[in-house]
Amino acid sequence: MNKFITLLALVFLLSKASLAQSIVSFKSQGYEDNAIYGMSGASSFYVKISPLAEIEGSKLVLYFEPSQAIIKEHSFINVILNNKPVYSSRLPADSIDKVTITLTKENLSDGRFLKIQVKTLLTVTDDICKDLDNPAMWLKVKNYSYVSLLNNKNFTANTINISNCFTSKRAVVYPAGASLHDLKAVAWAYARLKKSTNKQIFVFQADQVPDSIKNYVEVGNMLALPDDKKSLIKVSPQIGEGILYLNKSTAVAVDTITQMVNEGGRMVARRSVSRETVPAEILFVSGGDDLGYERAITALGNTNILNSTFGDYLIINQAENSIINTADENRSKLTLKQIGGSSDFLSGIGSLKSAYSFKNSDFNFTPKEVQISFVGTYSGLSPGDRGYFNIYLNGLLISSERLDASGKLNTSVTINRYQHHKYNTLESEFRFFPNGICKNSFINFFGEVDVEKSFLESKNPFISSDLSFYQYPEAFNSGTTKIVVSKKIAKYAAGALGEVVFELNNNINSNNFPDFAYSDEIPAGDLRKYNIIAFLDKDDKLMNEFPDAPIKFNKNFRLYYAENNNSRPIYSLSDTVSSGLAQIFYGRSNNATLVLTATGSHQSDAFLAASTSITEQLSTLSSNVCVTDASANKYLFNINKSSDNLEYVETKSSLTRFWETWNLYILLGILILILLSFLYVRSRVQRSQELYND
Repeated sequence: MNKFITLLALVFLLSKASLAQSIVSFKSQGYEDNAIYGMSGASSFYVKISPLAEIEGSKLVLYFEPSQAIIKEHSFINVILNNKPVYSSRLPADSIDKVTITLTKENLSDGRFLKIQVKTLLTVTDDICKDLDNPAMWLKVKNYSYVSLLNNKNFTANTINISNCFTSKRAVVYPAGASLHDLKAVAWAYARLKKSTNKQIFVFQADQVPDSIKNYVEVGNMLALPDDKKSLIKVSPQIGEGILYLNKSTAVAVDTITQMVNEGGRMVARRSVSRETVPAEILFVSGGDDLGYERAITALGNTNILNSTFGDYLIINQAENSIINTADENRSKLTLKQIGGSSDFLSGIGSLKSAYSFKNSDFNFTPKEVQISFVGTYSGLSPGDRGYFNIYLNGLLISSERLDASGKLNTSVTINRYQHHKYNTLESEFRFFPNGICKNSFINFFGEVDVEKSFLESKNPFISSDLSFYQYPEAFNSGTTKIVVSKKIAKYAAGALGEVVFELNNNINSNNFPDFAYSDEIPAGDLRKYNIIAFLDKDDKLMNEFPDAPIKFNKNFRLYYAENNNSRPIYSLSDTVSSGLAQIFYGRSNNATLVLTATGSHQSDAFLAASTSITEQLSTLSSNVCVTDASANKYLFNINKSSDNLEYVETKSSLTRFWETWNLYILLGILILILLSFLYVRSRVQRSQELYND
């Protein structure tokens, strides 16, 4: 009887799970409150839909907050899904507007993305002429908007395959006694997962995987995999063969969902329990021996192989990454389409903007100057009309050109290295104001940028005597890169290795396939022959092979921060806090060299913090040393041989260190002795005078 009741309870739980909905908020996809400005504006959002979700019958819930100055009964909002209109309405009187749309299969675009466009037509005075450039015209799409997805009742295991399984995975698992092959596999698996999602990727040893992690990539030679995991691989690779094998199952996950609801005109958070069926998949990267394992890792780094693998397993007999691009091949000149731009047909009056983004690493080298060229068409201006084409870089206006009656756009501007950053946002703007009484004139202005003919061109490479983090990672784009790891800290560097491999390939031409070696096995000549990225223990002897390094990490040192002509120590290697240290410099053969090390008891976090800090948008062009802790607090320095902000502690004699430690107390003691001597002499003189007077 008890077994029967238990079975009924299980059936009930699973049935509830199958009917459950999963909530995907805009905030979870990296979107904040998005403001749409002007009389006529638009904004786009993209939500990846899992194969486990059923789009038919799911809901899109959008929350809008309009400007208080808008005349709502004369303002409109339009929602477009997959480039097709699905909703149009006047703005209601509420301060927060909620729109619920039932989704269909037609709303889903290729790649299972839900493309959401919100377009507005707003008015403040009900007079087009006065509303042309009124800053009070805006509408926010709130970040607690969400998609409520039904579970796919028709889901089968065949829906998931190797080509589309990466987007759902959040962790990489490797053997406890990681070999060099394991570290390389972790690095490529980490980089592949990070390229598929904007969420954090975790790295665990096989004996430390939390129970909550059910969907991950596990790497390791077949001989190194645990028996319980080895039994999940139903196809055995032979000697010299690599294998990618996807073991598929599902599990019921219970989670707490927080949603914003309107109660009495106020948006309040309401929590509920969600049960949903989630993938419990393991993608194994393995091989029959080290040669086969290496071939599987090579395939993992080749997106063409992965994207075309539509089965549950792939046997690799031969794999190579032979993609080689020259500096002149798609690296010094990039079209806007190559950097992700799309041709948008813009119409209306006032400001009509399009946005693009690019990185220095998209080019083959760090550019000293970049020529930005825009080609397009627009409706020719009538006499008296005012029209301009503006170019903004990182929020600053860098070019403005007057439009004319020709309707042809062909303009360019060259920016220097102080104007562009490691990561850049480029905006183009058609700005149009009609002549005279605009209600009685032609005001349907339109314009379009041709993203295939518009381009960015790196004119000259940025060359400096000292390498800096500003030039990372593109300093490693040319030539072969070798990653060197100390055996002693190899297990702590796994996540940081993934960050570095990801960053080396985080551009439009992912073709940097570094070699891996242990620090005690690399020939001395290779340190001059290749670009070097080294993850080293503080006491690794290889440290001595980098005479041009700004800092000798194997020596105790202090770093000073100069402020108002005063220097104060801000870091010492003897600190007990776990610290990550990174430095970048040119080697003896002018080869790019990056060295990272970590101290303390949390070296994994320290390595990861150092590897991520040097890829962030840095505020200086010349930093070559980065010190960070496990909490990602960081300091950046520009240190060379003549720097006065670096001090090696052990180069001083014991007497000098004693004096620096106790000098204030010694000087105070001497001052007190002088004062006491003065008082003693003064008292003796006074006593002598008294005797003389008597």
